[in-house]
Amino acid sequence: MTEQPRSIVHLDLDAFFAAVEVLENPALAGKPVIVGGRPEERGVVAAASYAVRAFGVRSAMPTYQALKLCPHAIVLPPRHHEYRRYSQRVMEIIHSVSPLVEQMSIDEAYLELTDQLHVWDDGIEVARTLQHRVHEEVGLSASLGVATNKLVAKVASDCHKPGGLTVVRPGEEREFLAPLPVRVLWGIGPVTARRVAACGVTTVGQLAQATEEQLRELFGRHGPGMALRACGIDQRPVCVAHERKSVSQERTFNTDVADPQALKRWLWRLSQGTAEHLRRHAVAAETVAIKLRYADFSTHTHQMRLMVPSDDATTIFRTALVLLRRSWERGRPVRLLGVAARDLVPPAGQLELFPASTSGNHRPDPMTAGPSEPTKTSVPPSEDELQP
Repeated sequence: MTEQPRSIVHLDLDAFFAAVEVLENPALAGKPVIVGGRPEERGVVAAASYAVRAFGVRSAMPTYQALKLCPHAIVLPPRHHEYRRYSQRVMEIIHSVSPLVEQMSIDEAYLELTDQLHVWDDGIEVARTLQHRVHEEVGLSASLGVATNKLVAKVASDCHKPGGLTVVRPGEEREFLAPLPVRVLWGIGPVTARRVAACGVTTVGQLAQATEEQLRELFGRHGPGMALRACGIDQRPVCVAHERKSVSQERTFNTDVADPQALKRWLWRLSQGTAEHLRRHAVAAETVAIKLRYADFSTHTHQMRLMVPSDDATTIFRTALVLLRRSWERGRPVRLLGVAARDLVPPAGQLELFPASTSGNHRPDPMTAGPSEPTKTSVPPSEDELQP
């Protein structure tokens, strides 16, 4: 008897943070809502409602830039304890549908239905029922993808947002992916996508037709794996006990950077991104690390343990800045700069991703402050602190 294809569902909550704020305050419905940091504190957009996305606002965009695109947008500070509460309710519904659930972040998860279906198409109805329950029982909109593997299911869930249900039946994976841009494949970020495009490859279908030599030139030892993904092949299992050991943000510069002020500003932006990832995954870091890659491609990593686990951007930044001062050869051009949060644990308390300013004018010196000085009420670094 022919083995039944796998049935994998990927669920992604639509504009999750903003959607929760609308549920808590229905007067915000249909309005341009931004969840993120204040522009005067160099905050970034953590989530954007679909009403404000119509103006070009996107997640991870600086708030001041978002307000230029949509001056009448409503900016709200993140309330992560509320988001975790709503996320838990959604995950409880998902677990009631299947015991094989892999939660990827606070607002997305995979579930496998293979062993509980008589025929593959039954999974479509299960997904539709799941989507309906999340909306009716929690009040949130979710987009779902149904496919034979995790890669295609995730891409499918992003195709008809918000509130879409996209099905890719067995045997249709390659055809489904072919017209899409190569960046939909995991492992291809913006820099890699530009490099691939420079070789005339812009769609997944074109990548699937690349020769072995071309793949090796573009992706090195990862070429064979990328060829499989381009054909819609992904054997990764749904891992019930998904555990992240670290989160990180890196930046490869178009031109090597040797200016201390520029490096510090990039360090702050990377620290913000790392902190946001920690928040989304509801974890805190016991260790902060930086990565430096120089013009000669030599790579160095340095780390420091915090006295108190933290998911605060300023704590991460100030610790990373100490590491940068200790390890960087001043004036030596840097090709890549990275910030990582390691040894992840559940957060000890509720910290704000974009903390409000504290009273008083005293600010610890970031060039001397170390991991012994994390604070729950720390503020983003001032312009003076970012100077060389």
